[in-house]
Amino acid sequence: MTSIATGLRPRRAGRSTWWKTAIGVLLTGIMLFPVYWMVNASFTRDQDIRKSPPDLFPVHGTLDGYRAVLDDQLPYLGTSLVIGLGTVVLTVALAAPAGYALAKLRPRGGGVLSFLFLVAQMIPGIIMAMGFYAIYLQLGLLQSVPGLIVADSTLAVPFAVLIFTAFMSGIPGELLQAATTDGAGPVRTFWSIVLPVSRNAVVTVSLFAFLWSWSDFVFASTLVNGGSQEPITLGIYHYIGNNNQQWNAIMATAVVASLPAAVILVLAQRYVAAGVSAGAVKD
Repeated sequence: MTSIATGLRPRRAGRSTWWKTAIGVLLTGIMLFPVYWMVNASFTRDQDIRKSPPDLFPVHGTLDGYRAVLDDQLPYLGTSLVIGLGTVVLTVALAAPAGYALAKLRPRGGGVLSFLFLVAQMIPGIIMAMGFYAIYLQLGLLQSVPGLIVADSTLAVPFAVLIFTAFMSGIPGELLQAATTDGAGPVRTFWSIVLPVSRNAVVTVSLFAFLWSWSDFVFASTLVNGGSQEPITLGIYHYIGNNNQQWNAIMATAVVASLPAAVILVLAQRYVAAGVSAGAVKD
């Protein structure tokens, strides 16, 4: 009887969870529907955009929107790529040593500094943008890519320091002690031991820094609006006028701009899960 009952349990479990799977699929479909509609509209002709009822599929599909992207938006995509990579490099260069110092060197006032990093994430971006505008106006950094890289990094660095601190706190002290015994100083230990071991945290911080800079609109519209170095978040507005909106080109640009972030997120999700959860569980 025991073996029979045991054999029936998987079937009952499968029957009792199918509705959970169905609800999960339904909710996922609802959340992803705007993405599908963006793709659908990118292939829809402008004269069919306001059709009532709208076509659920691009019946009279067109590639005009994607041709417009190739003709007009590539410089903006290139600028966004440069800004994103620059933000990643600057964020990691500043946050990794800071996280190592807070986690392992235990400087005086480290707890207060960690709290300030946490508070810094609560400051609205528009307030920081106004501050940067006043500073850049004096330094001549308005309408420049380096200025936007520095501004975007201010959003990523506090979060990155907290991630690095949590991850590096879990590095065994014996490993660092062995490096010290071999004659390595703090800088050599950080570069040769701590940083390679913290690969998951580096990937996590790099991904979030890139995504924040790639999708930034507040800093871009405040610091480089109207210049020759606009990112894609501003380039898309060139299709919007007072009397005309090229909706298929707008949606095509949104699709193309979403692809790099989506691909990077899919490729790095394993490292991101390990990096974000670091420090959550202690032995």
